[in-house]
Amino acid sequence: MAKITIIGGGNLGTAIAEGLISSKHTKASDITVTRRNVSLLDALKKQGVKIESDNSKAVKGAELILLCVKPFQIKDVVKEIAPSLHSKQILISVVSSVSIQDIEDILRKKKNESGMSIFRAMPNTAIAISESMTCISYNNANSKQIQTVCQLFDKLGKTVVIEEKLMEAATIIGACGTAFAMRYIRANIQGGIEIGFDANTARTIVAQTVKGAADLLIKKGTHPEQEIDKVTTPKGVTITGLNEMEHNGLSSSLIKGITEAYKKIGK
Repeated sequence: MAKITIIGGGNLGTAIAEGLISSKHTKASDITVTRRNVSLLDALKKQGVKIESDNSKAVKGAELILLCVKPFQIKDVVKEIAPSLHSKQILISVVSSVSIQDIEDILRKKKNESGMSIFRAMPNTAIAISESMTCISYNNANSKQIQTVCQLFDKLGKTVVIEEKLMEAATIIGACGTAFAMRYIRANIQGGIEIGFDANTARTIVAQTVKGAADLLIKKGTHPEQEIDKVTTPKGVTITGLNEMEHNGLSSSLIKGITEAYKKIGK
């Protein structure tokens, strides 16, 4: 198993470590997580994860290095670890709005590093329960390295390899998309309460229904309209509800929200 160092033991870094351990992808002893305040990582330490406050020390000997820091920290962190990196390591950034080119430029200025494989990954918050949708792009990586990185994130959900120019779009529908889906679910719950259910029962029914609908598309590979057609009958209640939602702008408002969010991320 590859030795993995996670730079940044916040919510995301911790979730990745816990997911890799629980899925048995990586032994706890093969994972190092860094944080300035190491006492906040006691739970991981008890599982056998190595905890380190020195980022440069932590990357030595690691085969995969994940950058899980805030965007404003990335420059200082990459400068700090650059002298300890070598071309056989794989560097994976999960930092939003930071391009592979940005990281390469920092490395080049600091130590003239060349030949290192750099990946950019965009998971979502469902990574905490190993159900993330993670989009991956890369530069200077061979097929084995790509497979290694995809296998890692496949243990934390599902992955898709995309061109880096689509990473901002992936952020909108894959990461922000969790919030969009939650808002839809919340509205369903509110509707359920209005027609007679208590909040907990409505939440259970709605959450499982949405999960089942998503699983139908994933497992059967069908188009949403195919599944819609199966539950709509002439003059039935389903088509009545759907048409009323469309008359009030359901699809158009969702599309508009996505496109406006995309415009915002590009500024």
